[in-house]
Amino acid sequence: MLGTTYLAYIGVSLGITFWVGRTLNRNGRIFLLENYKDKPQLADAINQMLLVGFYLINIGYIAYTMRIEGTGPTNWAQGLEFLSTKIGAMAIVLGVMHFGLMFALQKYAQMAKTQAKNPLMT
Repeated sequence: MLGTTYLAYIGVSLGITFWVGRTLNRNGRIFLLENYKDKPQLADAINQMLLVGFYLINIGYIAYTMRIEGTGPTNWAQGLEFLSTKIGAMAIVLGVMHFGLMFALQKYAQMAKTQAKNPLMT
């Protein structure tokens, strides 16, 4: 039971991580191109670096949370509870990272617009 639970956790967690990463990468490119109209290569480079960082943090979190407290699940009900707890925590981390990144990019875009209107501001 324990081995199956581990494999399910790894499979579901990595699947969600890669799906979210690809989605953010595809849609984030549009956002970055809007803010780097004159430098599309820079926008693409930033987008790829953000994707790599996203994957590193989330895969590290998945590996870190592999540890099971106590004896671990011994039946299907306990296995599902384990999976829901671990995957739920991972989904919360993904959501917080997503909103944090969106907040930071929005702040950057606002600063860039302010500087474009008033180039004397540093």
